[in-house]
Amino acid sequence: MKTTEVKQMDGKVRAKRQPYTKEDVLRTAAEKDVGFVRLQFTDILGIIKNVAIPVGELESALDGELMFDGSSIEGFVRIEESDMYLRPDPNTFAIFPWKPRENAEARLICDIYNPDGTPFIGCPRGVLKRVIAEARELGYEMNAGPEAEFFLFQRSPNGHATTHTQDEGGYFDLGPVDLGEEARREMVLALEDMGFEVEAAHHEVAAGQHEIDFKYADALATADNATTFRMVVKAIALKHNLHATFMPKPIFGINGSGMHTHQSLFKEGRNAFYDPKGSFELSNIALHYIGGLLAHARGFCAVTNPLVNSYKRLVPDYEAPVYIAWSERNRSPLVRVPAKRGIGTRVELRSPDPSCNPYLALAVMLAAGMDGIKNKMDPGEPVNRNIYHMTLEERERMGIKSLPNSLHEALSFLDRDEVIKDALGPHILRSFVAAKKKEWEQYIIQVHPWQKEVALNEPEGTDH
Repeated sequence: MKTTEVKQMDGKVRAKRQPYTKEDVLRTAAEKDVGFVRLQFTDILGIIKNVAIPVGELESALDGELMFDGSSIEGFVRIEESDMYLRPDPNTFAIFPWKPRENAEARLICDIYNPDGTPFIGCPRGVLKRVIAEARELGYEMNAGPEAEFFLFQRSPNGHATTHTQDEGGYFDLGPVDLGEEARREMVLALEDMGFEVEAAHHEVAAGQHEIDFKYADALATADNATTFRMVVKAIALKHNLHATFMPKPIFGINGSGMHTHQSLFKEGRNAFYDPKGSFELSNIALHYIGGLLAHARGFCAVTNPLVNSYKRLVPDYEAPVYIAWSERNRSPLVRVPAKRGIGTRVELRSPDPSCNPYLALAVMLAAGMDGIKNKMDPGEPVNRNIYHMTLEERERMGIKSLPNSLHEALSFLDRDEVIKDALGPHILRSFVAAKKKEWEQYIIQVHPWQKEVALNEPEGTDH
């Protein structure tokens, strides 16, 4: 990794990664005895896809000469227009540390291009790059840092995943209560080998629940990292005969997994959210950005919380946000502003969950915030009371609305939000909504165990 030392606003000197070139990748691959390279990209649902090539084809791949069939990828193209090209981003080159060192395996994350050399409008990474470019035209660069939670479950003797946790640990517990400690330690080491700056790793509130936090980065690098993070966690868990899941609410009655996303804007090297003379030491830019997040929260919820199961997490009493408001420190509203100021001034959106496509989620968050800035949206006064303890009348009096309570409702809000629809673009929007409507339709025709339990325990003679 090439780095240079950069002095930041807080006076500290930190290493900054320099862009990798094609030559850097080829040299590193030779030095590290790389035998195979996985060219990775995601479909619209955020699922990693890849094409594996021997290292002898790496130079051709870096030149954007590798073609693949896009007709079988969720949300890509029809069979009659299936030819697509992978263009690897040299900055994403990394070697898998859990694989053998001899004939090692590496990866490159790719953008998808059409045969005529134009970016493919259905590429989620391309969607984020476009929204980043629109913000850059106004002079802003987005930094983001997600906090992705996950569960570790035991596997059955035949290797199938279960929902049996391997520990009964709680928040910040350690071994021997936290039996996932060793697996989590190995995850951290693997992430660091792949270039992550891990800031913290700990047991979360629920039994079997964990969190690993990595340092913020620019929006594109953060989306790449979030996608890689899920892959690494699952791979290392499997080595320990565990199943890692980023399902938002795998077990009834305990906390679900969120992906709180910290975000800030920088302009000319300075944090645009910080103003020592502003209200709460926040700039008008920060307040308008918060206003945009609040105004579009219902519209982007289907993207940041894309599963039927996501809405099992967004309920009161389990630390997940339900109400659309903001606060300086209070954790019950949707948006929180952590206490740190100066270069660390940021806002935390608490609704996203780790099942989302990180590229699309960051794109809609940034689009919402930028719309708030362009239209000078007022977020209102911060709500410093516990909203969970308010009555419906109190919330209505304060104008506090709720997030959607189902995927179906979230899709209806998305359909009415032109800013979020424009951010996704017509191709992604059409494919995403079609996939999510199909998921909802499958869900509502199922007969769930709870329904059967209620029915079977009704008194004899009850009409159905």
